[in-house]
Amino acid sequence: MKETGQYTFIDYVTQGYVALVGALVLFGHGVAVPSWPLLVAGHVAAIGLIHALIRLQAAHPGSGVLDILRHFYPLLLFTPFYCETGALNHMFFSGFLDPSFIRLEARIFGFQPSLAFMDWLPYPAVSELFYAAYFSYYLMIAGVGLALFFRSREEFFHYVSVISFVTYVCFLTYIFLPVIGPRIFFRGITDYSLPADLQPAVAPVFPEAVQAGPFYHLMAWIYRSLEAPGAAFPSSHVAIAICTVCFSFLYLRRVRWLHLAGVILVCGATVYCRYHYAVDVAAGALTAAVLIPAGNWLYFKFRKPAAQASRSYSR
Repeated sequence: MKETGQYTFIDYVTQGYVALVGALVLFGHGVAVPSWPLLVAGHVAAIGLIHALIRLQAAHPGSGVLDILRHFYPLLLFTPFYCETGALNHMFFSGFLDPSFIRLEARIFGFQPSLAFMDWLPYPAVSELFYAAYFSYYLMIAGVGLALFFRSREEFFHYVSVISFVTYVCFLTYIFLPVIGPRIFFRGITDYSLPADLQPAVAPVFPEAVQAGPFYHLMAWIYRSLEAPGAAFPSSHVAIAICTVCFSFLYLRRVRWLHLAGVILVCGATVYCRYHYAVDVAAGALTAAVLIPAGNWLYFKFRKPAAQASRSYSR
C-alpha cells in the first residue's frame, strides 16, 4: 500500500506525543518551566504543521520536496524533542535521580563501571573505537532510513513508525525520570553536585590519551551543542540502535551482521565513554525488547484498516 494522502500510524503517534507533552507543560509547568506559554504554543503549531504537511502532500503527490518531508519529518523532530526534555524534566521531580543510580551500581557491581571501564583501557585505539561506535548511532538511524526510503516506501514507513514509537517513549520517560549519567562525577560538566558521600575519593579524569582522539572531540562538541541534561535512563542510544539493527535483519540482510557488531560496540561505548550507567544499558535493551514488538503490532494494526479501505475504494 502506498502510504500517501492519509493519516498513518506514525502521524497519529507523532501528533499524540506532541499533544501529550504540550498538555503536560500546560498543566504541570509550575515554576520549573518559565517559558511554558511559548512551548505550549509551539506544540499547538507543530500539530497544525504536521496536519498541513499531510494534506499538502495529498493534494500535490508529484512534489518531490513534499514527498521527502512527508516521509522524513518524524526523524527531523527527534533532535528538538530530545533537547526539549532537558527543559521539562523538573516539572515532576526536583533535582536528578543520579544518587540512587550510583548506589544501585555500587550494590550490583561493587564499583562504578562507568568510571572503571575507561581507566582499565585508556588506550587511543580502544577509546577511538568506542567513540566512533557511539557516533555511528546517528549514522545507523539515517543510513537505515535512507536505504529503506530508496528501496521501498512501505518498508521505510514501517521503519520510521517503529523507531519513532520507541524514541517517543524514551523521551517521555526522561521528562519523569531525570538522570544525568556518569558525567555528573565531573565537576564543570554539569551544575549539579552529588552528595558528599557519593563523591569519589579521587576526582575522576579523562586520560590524556583518550582526549587526543578526533572522535572524542567530535562527541564532546555534539554533547556541548545538543545534550539534554537528565536523558540517560533508559539509554535511547541502546534502544534505538537495537531497533535499527532489527530492521537490517528484516530488510537489509546483507549488512545485518556488520550492523549488529556496530550495535554491540554502541552498547559498550555508552559505558566506556561515560555517557551512561551500566543499568541504563540494560534498561535500554529491555525497552527495545518490549517496545519494538509493541510498535510492530500497532503499525500493522493501523495499516490493516487503511489497506482494506484502499482496496474497497479501488473496486
